[in-house]
Amino acid sequence: MHPVRKQRLILVLFIVLFSSAAIGLVAYALRGNINLFFPPAEVAAGKAPIGQPIRIGGMVKEGSVRRSDDSLEVYFVITDFSAEVPVTYEGILPDLFGEGQGAVASGKLAANGVLSATEVLAKHDENYMPPEVADALEKSGYDHEGVKQ
Repeated sequence: MHPVRKQRLILVLFIVLFSSAAIGLVAYALRGNINLFFPPAEVAAGKAPIGQPIRIGGMVKEGSVRRSDDSLEVYFVITDFSAEVPVTYEGILPDLFGEGQGAVASGKLAANGVLSATEVLAKHDENYMPPEVADALEKSGYDHEGVKQ
């Protein structure tokens, strides 16, 4: 083989190997940061991964909020009016969080179907609802007020 051809072949192989390694490292780094959104109906159907970071959005069910007397732990239920997902959260909830309000909880789903939330977001006024929550409610046949359409 001619020395120039051999040098080109080595250069091409080096570029291919280096590019493959870089793409692999980027994909590995991003894998841990992926946070998928699931409506309660999909979680109840078993489509959500257990033990992986996910977001669940919907309305906080009326009468479901229970606060611990001796800690900051809060238990509530998120619903899209076709299914419900129980959520536990330890921390300070947003000021606008309440029953009958839209909320998105981020955390890991346990095998028993309870989401252990690390973050809870509440809608910031009466007109706004996160797009994912609005889509999930619309698919279940309800509007953002929980009224059947």
